[in-house]
Amino acid sequence: MKLQHISIVQDFPQPVAKIFNWLGDHNNLGQIFFPFKVTRIRDGQEYLNGVGSVRKLSAFPLPPVEETVTVYIPDERIEYTVTSAMSPINDHLGVMRFEPHNGGTRLHYTIVFRGAVPLLGPMVKVGLAQGIKMGLKKLARKSL
Repeated sequence: MKLQHISIVQDFPQPVAKIFNWLGDHNNLGQIFFPFKVTRIRDGQEYLNGVGSVRKLSAFPLPPVEETVTVYIPDERIEYTVTSAMSPINDHLGVMRFEPHNGGTRLHYTIVFRGAVPLLGPMVKVGLAQGIKMGLKKLARKSL
């Protein structure tokens, strides 16, 4: 299966620390990853949502997917990967990079993965990219 690549750049008027803390909190991500409900199911080692923390994404009728944070550098970078045994995607890596920009924050968000079966990857890519872009634009207009 072909590697799928999503690349999103979103600017926010809020400072890096605010955006990092909001997006770094698993329990907020359901507002970005619509229609998924996102719940932290394991706390991280040094930070609550940091390295080793696990979140579960659920959306009926899809099977739940678990993601584990592998890199957590406050106000700079979060990386995570799908760690569910039964997942519709493989070879997954999500990276959020945060940087100061025009008095606010610029987020560079990339996700790569392969669909577990033919044609699934491109379908997941379209839905996921559209949902995340809409959620991030909504967050940029929100007062945190």
